[in-house]
Amino acid sequence: MRPFRISVSPQAVNQLRQRLQNTRWPDAGTAPDSSQGLPLHLVQDLCDEWANGYDWPATQARLNRIPQIVTEIGGLKIHAVHLRSPDPEATPLLLTHGWPGSFLEFEDVLEPLTSGQPAFHVVVPSLPGYGFSGQPSQPGWGVHRIADAWAELMTRLGYDKFIAAGSDWGTSISTCIGRQHPQRLFGLHLVPPLAAPVSGQDLTPAETAALQELSERAGDASAYSEVHRTRAQTIGYALADSPAALAAWIGEKLLSWTDGPDALSRRQILDNLSLYWFTRTGASSARLYAESIAEVGRWFTDPDAIEPVLVPTAATVFPREVPRPSRRWTEHRFPQLVHWGEPPRGGHFGAWEQPELFTGEIRSGATALRGL
Repeated sequence: MRPFRISVSPQAVNQLRQRLQNTRWPDAGTAPDSSQGLPLHLVQDLCDEWANGYDWPATQARLNRIPQIVTEIGGLKIHAVHLRSPDPEATPLLLTHGWPGSFLEFEDVLEPLTSGQPAFHVVVPSLPGYGFSGQPSQPGWGVHRIADAWAELMTRLGYDKFIAAGSDWGTSISTCIGRQHPQRLFGLHLVPPLAAPVSGQDLTPAETAALQELSERAGDASAYSEVHRTRAQTIGYALADSPAALAAWIGEKLLSWTDGPDALSRRQILDNLSLYWFTRTGASSARLYAESIAEVGRWFTDPDAIEPVLVPTAATVFPREVPRPSRRWTEHRFPQLVHWGEPPRGGHFGAWEQPELFTGEIRSGATALRGL
């Protein structure tokens, strides 16, 4: 267990700027909207600011004020933010991000969660193949193995019991911790839970709308997932060599999965793109889909794809999230559901987009899970 500081050389920053300035652009799409992907002018504008206005050294200095560690688990380097609360009664809280996010998703909730009441000791690991964690060189680092690694990480940090929370891949991994290490948990907080319609139930209007949006997403905007599942290495060449390709591939999701085009600031988007670029993790992050998306995908459609998870569970569903399971679907898979939250604003990146609402949800969930 070693302290960690981010250190990107000035030469690497200058090389990024030069690559952006020398981008060879395609012609504009034939559709006037985003139906063929991000419009040319949007990606050019994003890359122009990345090359000429964005200040990575300031971002690096800001992030290095957050305590971070690295350790080796299962032969792989694991990076994590670890911020302890001054409150000795604080609850350990493990927060797991997803794709195309990073530990940066939780930057703005760290201080509120550690200083308010109830308080938390917050641990935010970087997934294998993401950020400053190591890049697996052999297959096998799927959601189940990551769940085991996270349990070991919490042991090394001195936390016997904790709340496991997360979104995107973090939802799946937290669910796996609940199945594989239930004795380690005060409970889960899933944002959102993964649950499917239960046969024999008539759908409510909200459930019908949620399923329609999920179907539209699958039919119109899920090509990235299939590419990651089947050809992560092929797309990885573009993502490692061209910052413009990285900006388009990841930027599309950061703009389209949020609750409005301004839900994330330009600085937040460029911080995340820079993290993927400087760590060269475009391909390695995508490989998690090859490991686990087929299994996790069944959790969306089959209510009995996994046995019920019997640990106490809190759930939060932001209004512009996809998927948006209903409470009764969730209770079928998580029968000890003790908190259900539906904040008024927010999309796929709840903590990033709405840190105050997310913090409130975590506190409400912890109060229910621990009886505080």
